[in-house]
Amino acid sequence: MPTVLAQLGQTPAPVPLADAVALSAFLDLVPDPRDVRGRRYRLSALVAAAAASVLAGARSLTAITEWIGDVPAWACRVLGFPTDPFSGTVSVPHPHTLRRLLVQLDGDALDRAIGAFLTARATPAGPGLRAIAADRKALRGSRTRVTGHVTLLAAMDHTGHADTQRQVADKSNEIPAFRPLLDSADLTGTVITADALHTQHAHGSYLRERGAHYIAPVKANHPGLFDRVRRLPWREITLDHHDRTRAHHRLEIRRLQTAAFAYLAYPDARQALQVVRWRKDFTSGKLAIERVYLITSLPPGAVTGAQLADWIRGHWKIENLLHHVRDRTFREDDSKIHVGHLPRIMAGLRDLAIGVHRQDGHTSIAAALRHSARDWRRPLTALGITG
Repeated sequence: MPTVLAQLGQTPAPVPLADAVALSAFLDLVPDPRDVRGRRYRLSALVAAAAASVLAGARSLTAITEWIGDVPAWACRVLGFPTDPFSGTVSVPHPHTLRRLLVQLDGDALDRAIGAFLTARATPAGPGLRAIAADRKALRGSRTRVTGHVTLLAAMDHTGHADTQRQVADKSNEIPAFRPLLDSADLTGTVITADALHTQHAHGSYLRERGAHYIAPVKANHPGLFDRVRRLPWREITLDHHDRTRAHHRLEIRRLQTAAFAYLAYPDARQALQVVRWRKDFTSGKLAIERVYLITSLPPGAVTGAQLADWIRGHWKIENLLHHVRDRTFREDDSKIHVGHLPRIMAGLRDLAIGVHRQDGHTSIAAALRHSARDWRRPLTALGITG
C-alpha cells in the first residue's frame, strides 16, 4: 500500500499550454510601494501567491499566509520565491512581509491588472453587443469607530466576469467614480446597465463618446424626464415581450413595451421602455405590481424585445454572481480587515478567483474552491504560473 501511495504522489498533473496567459506578467505593471532596499521578494511573486491561495479558498489574510507557508518547495520555485544558491532551499516570506505589502498596495492598479488578465484569458466574445453591469458594494466589516466602511463600484460582464473595480472616495457617493471605473475598459460594442443613480447626463454623454450604448432607469431624481416617459400612452403601445416564470415559491410575469422618440432630454436617447412586473408569493398569497421606466440609446429595431428584457433583468446578475458570492462563499461581510488598503485588495483577489473559476466553466464557486484546494497545481495552473 505505501508503494501505491508513493506512485500516486508522483503522478504528474496536466501540464498547461506553453502560451497560457500568466498573471505574473500583469502584476509586473503594478507599482511596488516598498523601498528598493527592502525588496527581497518580487511583488508579482507575493501577490500571485496570495491570489493562488484565494483560488484555493483562503478567506482571510491569516488563511493566505498559512497557505503560502504550507506550499511545497517546487511550488515556491514556480511562484518565483528566491532560492539559496548554496543549499538549494527556497525562502518563504514571513506573514508580516506579505501583510506590509498588501497594506500599501495600490488597489486601483491591482484591479486594472486583474481586469486585464481576465480579459486576456477569456474566450473571445461572439458577434453582437456585450452587456456590462455597474453597481456598488459596501465592505461592511471594514468600518471602524473613526472611519466608514469601504465602498467599491464594480463593473461586471453579465456572464459573471468582473471587468474592473474602483473605490468610492470617502465622504462622497459613487457618481464621481463612474467614469474612472470605465476609463480602462474597452466599451466598443457594449451596453451598460446601472441603477437610477447613474442616470446622469454626463454619464450618458461619456458612454456614447466611448462607443457604448446604455439602458438607464428613470426615476424621480429626473422629474421632468420621468414625468414625460411615465405619461406616454402605454395602454395603446404594442407589447414587445412577455415572460412568465415560476420559481422560489413565487410566480412572476414581466411585460415590456418600447416607444421610439425623435428627441428626449437625455444624450442620444432613442427609446423609452416600460417594464411591468407582477409577482405573486405562494407562501403569503400577496400580489405585488411594479412599473419601471427606462431609456436607451439603442435605436428601434436594433435588438429584440426579448434581448432588452434579458439585459434589464440581467443587470442584477452582478448581485447574484459577484457580490452575493463574495458575501456567502468568502464571508466578506464577516471580515474585520480594515487596515490600510487591505479591504480593497482582498475584494480584488476574490473578484479574481470568481472570474477565473467562472471562465473555467464552474457554476458553483464553492465547489470550484474545494476542487482547487485538493491539488497545489490547480490554482497555479489556472493563473498561468508554470515552471
